[in-house]
Amino acid sequence: MNKLEKLQNVITAMITPFNEDFSLNEKKYREFIRFQIDNGCQILTMGTTGESATLSHKEHHYAIEITVDEAKKSGKDPFVLVGTGSNSTQESISLCQYAEKAGADGCLVVVPYYNRPVQHSLVDHFSAIADSISLPIILYNVPSRTGRNLEPETVSKLAYSKDNIVGIKCASGNIDQITKIIKTTPDDFIILSGDDSLTYHMMTLGGKGVVSVSSNIIPDKLIDFTNDILSGNWEKAKEKQLELYDLFKVLFIESNPGPVKYAAELMGIMNKRMRLPLTPPLVDNQEKIKMVLKNLKLI
Repeated sequence: MNKLEKLQNVITAMITPFNEDFSLNEKKYREFIRFQIDNGCQILTMGTTGESATLSHKEHHYAIEITVDEAKKSGKDPFVLVGTGSNSTQESISLCQYAEKAGADGCLVVVPYYNRPVQHSLVDHFSAIADSISLPIILYNVPSRTGRNLEPETVSKLAYSKDNIVGIKCASGNIDQITKIIKTTPDDFIILSGDDSLTYHMMTLGGKGVVSVSSNIIPDKLIDFTNDILSGNWEKAKEKQLELYDLFKVLFIESNPGPVKYAAELMGIMNKRMRLPLTPPLVDNQEKIKMVLKNLKLI
């Protein structure tokens, strides 16, 4: 199988476990990586959900090394995607080159945040990164966090001009825009949902899978859900979409990954410890998360 064919179904945007001193907990991270792989998920390390913005580059390197090593030990050859985006092109190139050297399978590169480059600048930014490595690149559009939307015309230009820009994680929440991206990119361009609650809609349009937050705690259920969609079992998939909808929504009741880390602690998967400026959910929101988990018989 072409390794890129693994970029379907579920790619878990993995949460990061911390020790009491807020250093990365390698033992727990390895256990969690294996938990995801054993449930059939592909894996993303150092995405937004992994609190990448609060980790140093040295810690990024450490997380990449752990993930690649554990993936190799698993014997299941999962796709290892690495979050390597930055608002500095040179920093992103450095992270991408390290990921390639470490043995990762691909890079997830977010639109530069804060400095809000215009569209032709984004073409130059992503082109420079693509030229610096041979690894496949998945673009990541999440305008609610970056302050800049990656327009469909820009995505199409990059998809046709750079062979190793092979797909996009769409987290704009704009189905019309996502439809246009699907319509104006090559047939083999990989469209991934960046919103759990929109996975059903995007995959029925031709998306291949989801870079998921909820699969941190229910990887098996997400695999079943996306398998039904890819197999054309629309009614079963619809039932699961409606069953899981409240969970999809409550995991974003506060800034990600606070809710999913709290849910993971309730389920005995991982502690809820996060680095400032992120904090666990407020008490009222904790109760809402508990209620959804109880309704789904997850706790």
